[in-house]
Amino acid sequence: MSVRTTTRRRQLGAMMRKLRARKGLTLEEAGRLVGASKATISRYETQAGPVKWLVVDALCREYGATDAERTAVVGLAKDVKQQGWWSSFADSIPESMNLLLTLEDEAVREDHFSCVYVPGLLQTRGYSTALQQANEVRLEPAEIERLVDIRMKRQEILTRPKPPHLWAILDESVLRRVVGSPEIMKEQLGRLLEGNESTQVTLQVLPFSKGAHCAALGSFVIIGGREPALDVVYVDFHTGSLFLEKDEELERYRLAFEYLRAQALDIEASSSLIHRIRKEL
Repeated sequence: MSVRTTTRRRQLGAMMRKLRARKGLTLEEAGRLVGASKATISRYETQAGPVKWLVVDALCREYGATDAERTAVVGLAKDVKQQGWWSSFADSIPESMNLLLTLEDEAVREDHFSCVYVPGLLQTRGYSTALQQANEVRLEPAEIERLVDIRMKRQEILTRPKPPHLWAILDESVLRRVVGSPEIMKEQLGRLLEGNESTQVTLQVLPFSKGAHCAALGSFVIIGGREPALDVVYVDFHTGSLFLEKDEELERYRLAFEYLRAQALDIEASSSLIHRIRKEL
């Protein structure tokens, strides 16, 4: 099975489970509605084997999915065999990164809160390289370059014909932590200032003066699909990654992001602070 198939099937399975659970149906009840076996419905939800988009479409209708939800889910079912640009890196990309790239490839928005480093979609090559060089597991120069190339390629979603909107809230510590060198950091801060002038990027800074806040325990990303039901929260830990898709989990992180957005400086004040910190370097 290709990497692209694996990641799309994972997302498809998650959505099929979510829609069925929302309707309150068992696997057996769902199967009877479309003339399929319990085993078939289970297979569609657990990423095992091929799927028929007509069956997925029928299930979506029985589950009461909205038109937008049905279009998105059927689109996943039709495209499970497609491969993304990252397929050539498949052998050395963790499955969590495969899933992240698949979700980003179809996202209409991304809401980031970062309390350690600049989000990958906004990093310069120098900054990204310095982060890889700081890894506790020493990497060969060729491996570092390959990982940085992937990150730079990933940023192209912001310049595609219909790019997602990136809303990033950065803790002030992200701006003051000198990664690589003062010169690298000045370039990175300049990149953030350019981003804040783009129609596809909204950048806010959460200043130290705000004290404790609702996301003090870590960074997270809300990856937005064409419908709220398709949203996924991505949390990147030092030892691994976590994807959250339950309604209660999504609501918790959406609320946290709203609180952070209210506490952070507005766009103009955020740019002014970045200018000031950059000048200090």
